Amino acid sequence: MKSKLIILGCGSSVGVPRVDGFWGKCDRSNKKNIRTRCSAIIIKGFNLILIDTSPDIRKQLLTHKIKKVSSVIFTHEHADQTNGLFELRPFYWKYKKRINIYGNLKTINYLKKSQDYLFKRIDNYPPIVKANVINSKFSLGKLNEKIYFKTIKTKHGKTSSMIYIFENTAYISDCNDLSIIKVKELKNLKYLIIDCLKLKKHPTHFNLKEALFVHQCLNPKKTILTNLHSDLDYNNLLKKLPPNVVPAHDGLSLNL
Repeated sequence: MKSKLIILGCGSSVGVPRVDGFWGKCDRSNKKNIRTRCSAIIIKGFNLILIDTSPDIRKQLLTHKIKKVSSVIFTHEHADQTNGLFELRPFYWKYKKRINIYGNLKTINYLKKSQDYLFKRIDNYPPIVKANVINSKFSLGKLNEKIYFKTIKTKHGKTSSMIYIFENTAYISDCNDLSIIKVKELKNLKYLIIDCLKLKKHPTHFNLKEALFVHQCLNPKKTILTNLHSDLDYNNLLKKLPPNVVPAHDGLSLNL
């Protein structure tokens, strides 16, 4: 069965435009510069797996008419990846089934503390999610809709982030760890979706030069740059890139 991935959001932690209307260097007339916070969804039949629940997840799911979420995998615990989790409550109400969420131990513990009402009954509010700490290898779904994952822990400033490898694709939304060029499982994939925050060097994210260096070392068929700050106008960035590297935009769909 064929699978696809939709980039629901490809913006940095404040999105483009910012909440105060600031567009930075982005041309506001280009719809590809409208960026909600990073999230993606893998679709294989009726198996729909969210990668992160950004603060914009409600709008993202409505835009793409996603009416079911089978499970959620988290890259890390930061607010721009996790603050939309409570928006999934209607899926619990509709299907009467807790949604399995997956992440490393730090992320799961953070969510249980910050959004405890989603995990345990409080007053009349039933829990809507079930927490699972991920292993290095796991699968989600059944029969021909099953998707197999490999995970790699990587540095994201002072915290860590999880790289997910699936369907000949790697998703690396938040990372500044150049040692990933040595990871054999990341080499020669069909798609590499990778953090590229700014032109200037940053303490917790890859900049353009670093993202392109990783691309060259890992040699995917195609690289998609995500987590794009308002410094990076879509068309201006596209002009700087080699033919097999493109900027992400909200709604970009990839056949895996």
